[in-house]
Amino acid sequence: MTIPALPETPSPPMTKTSRRVLIAGAVVVALVAGGIAAYFSTDIRAKEGRKAAPKGPPAVPVTLAAALQETVPVRLQAIGNVEAYRTVGIKARVDGQIVTVNFREGDPVKKGEVLFRIDARPFEAALRQAQANALRDKAARDQARSQERRYQELLAKNFISKEAYAQIRTNAETAEASAQASQAALESARLNLEYCTIHSPLEGYVGKVLLQAGNLVKANDVNPLVVINQVKPIYVNFAVPEQNLPEVRKYQSGEPLRVDVVPSDPSMPAPSGRLIFIDNAVDQSTGTIRLRAEFDNDEAALWPGQFVNVSVQLYEQLDAIVIPSQAVQTGPDGQYVYVVGADMLAELRRIKVLRTDGERAIVASGLAKGERVVTRGQLRLGPKTRVQPGKPAPEAS
Repeated sequence: MTIPALPETPSPPMTKTSRRVLIAGAVVVALVAGGIAAYFSTDIRAKEGRKAAPKGPPAVPVTLAAALQETVPVRLQAIGNVEAYRTVGIKARVDGQIVTVNFREGDPVKKGEVLFRIDARPFEAALRQAQANALRDKAARDQARSQERRYQELLAKNFISKEAYAQIRTNAETAEASAQASQAALESARLNLEYCTIHSPLEGYVGKVLLQAGNLVKANDVNPLVVINQVKPIYVNFAVPEQNLPEVRKYQSGEPLRVDVVPSDPSMPAPSGRLIFIDNAVDQSTGTIRLRAEFDNDEAALWPGQFVNVSVQLYEQLDAIVIPSQAVQTGPDGQYVYVVGADMLAELRRIKVLRTDGERAIVASGLAKGERVVTRGQLRLGPKTRVQPGKPAPEAS
């Protein structure tokens, strides 16, 4: 069956107004599409530009310290040797056997304290004998004196000859001499008995005991029984270059210069003493002058034979610029530091260091009070390097 075709309906003719609206819509769509494409294209290029742009170097972590203005002591540094104030070798003054040792090696002892006892029995017997002899000779002397007086009266009456009286007088003088000798022997026996007890002649510390109880000792033997060192007070001997002698003499002329011993442990107090001796000649072999300081040493911080770092304070410098000594670097042109300004950029600054006192450097020129210097992290710095205060990484030595 054939379906008949429908007749075509003619389209209405497009008016001029319709055509204008259609064209305007097409233009608007094209503009919007172009704007969106331009936006996304610009954003992508910006992101790609940011990714491609190179980054600046990161800030270098460093440690900073401010330059201070202080009153600082001007010091001379030296190495000293500690010497006992007095050293005594204890020796026996009589022969005998040691029966007791009343101390332990290394003990502190007081003046007058008993150290050793020697067997006193032989000396007690000798004392009794000396006492008996002294009594006998005293009696003989008294009798001789009495006899001389009687013979003197007889001589006055011409009952005896002068020769007889002279003999009696000689006998009396002999008895007097014997009595005096016996008295001297008695005193010697008493001393020998006292010498059996050996006392410490000073306050100090005993050393190693060379002879123990039971040993025989001889009077004034070559080797001492023990050595005692007095350490309160105590001496420290040291030397400084002869170039410093004028300054030392100048400032010592007023009152004794202060001398400090720098302890090896910074947490310990530094013993302080006073300069008491300047040698009368320079040691030509070393070009130094020997000095001696005296310390009270109440805490026994110094020990004989010890080597110590010594600091002699000459005077005090006012308004000195002080920085940590580790901030100072040395280059071909001399000493310098890195100074960090408010912009956190490092600036290499030439300075002149007057001297170094321990962990502090006293700056003569090149820095002002309050300026910040780098104390750690300098090896990674250059001119205008940006820095960041913090803990720097360990630097290779």
